[in-house]
Amino acid sequence: MLLIIGTIRLPPNKFEEAKPAMERMVSGSRAESGCIQYSYAQDVFDAGLIRVTEVWSDRAALDAHFASPHIADWRASWPALGIGERNLVLYEAGEPMPT
Repeated sequence: MLLIIGTIRLPPNKFEEAKPAMERMVSGSRAESGCIQYSYAQDVFDAGLIRVTEVWSDRAALDAHFASPHIADWRASWPALGIGERNLVLYEAGEPMPT
């Protein structure tokens, strides 16, 4: 299992404009084979900070995600939305365990 955890930043005044593009990205990703979880969440203390959480079954699923049309569209929208800062980290994990 692979986890991608991190943040992206956009100008707070662009959030409403970015929402439809983010919704398309999340919906498209969640529909992909091998996607276990995919979410964006606006930080409650920092309006321009979007927290990203992704869980993928394996590297093949993640590679297919990176080649998907919806990720290309999402990335193409970044300049107009002012998205520049990204801090995403890939982790390899074992099977989930209850805490």
